[in-house]
Amino acid sequence: MKKYTHILFDLDGTLTDPKTGITKSVAYALKSFGIEVRDLNSLCKFIGPPLRVSFRDYYGFDEKDCIKAIEKYREYFRETGLFENEVYPGIENLLKNLMQSGRKLFVATSKPTVFATEILDHFNLLRFFDYVAGSELDCSRDSKSDVIKFALKENGITDPANIVMVGDREHDVIGAKDNHIDVIGVLYGYGSRAELEKAGATYIVETVNELNDLLMCKTKVKCSEK
Repeated sequence: MKKYTHILFDLDGTLTDPKTGITKSVAYALKSFGIEVRDLNSLCKFIGPPLRVSFRDYYGFDEKDCIKAIEKYREYFRETGLFENEVYPGIENLLKNLMQSGRKLFVATSKPTVFATEILDHFNLLRFFDYVAGSELDCSRDSKSDVIKFALKENGITDPANIVMVGDREHDVIGAKDNHIDVIGVLYGYGSRAELEKAGATYIVETVNELNDLLMCKTKVKCSEK
């Protein structure tokens, strides 16, 4: 494996587990449409994709209702759901190891940048990152392809051979491939091995420890120095 100099991380399902906050926020939004959801686990499918895509695909909302649903979602999320979240065990140590090894670390998320930054700051993770790229509050630039493209452009990163994306869903893999960069799929989040393999992940790891070993070149996969 290459020793990547620039590493982009997804947020939800990769750095933190946002299950409680996101599912409660979605349930709150759906309730405003008269839709009662008793099993919050059924809403885990909302973790990863852009909200407008999920409301459209899973509930058939048109553009107008998607916007209304996202507004209701944020009523709960910005006050409470934002912090109903937890950092995956081992993530802080992973980021510390990578930073100390001289890597440049970035966040690339479909979540609005303002929320992503607040979450990272709340959990004392913001200090590890050179840049946080997300969507806008008006839902523009919410596809992972566009977020990654924006992050690379804003930081003047031009050599795709030095870059890798780390994420848990097919959207991370597709976004990385659209930008011609490698991608590591993680199975401790919300995507399955079948999903990540089908999307074409370059590597797949099961745990944060495996991710650490892979990125730090401690696995049997040979790392090439740049």
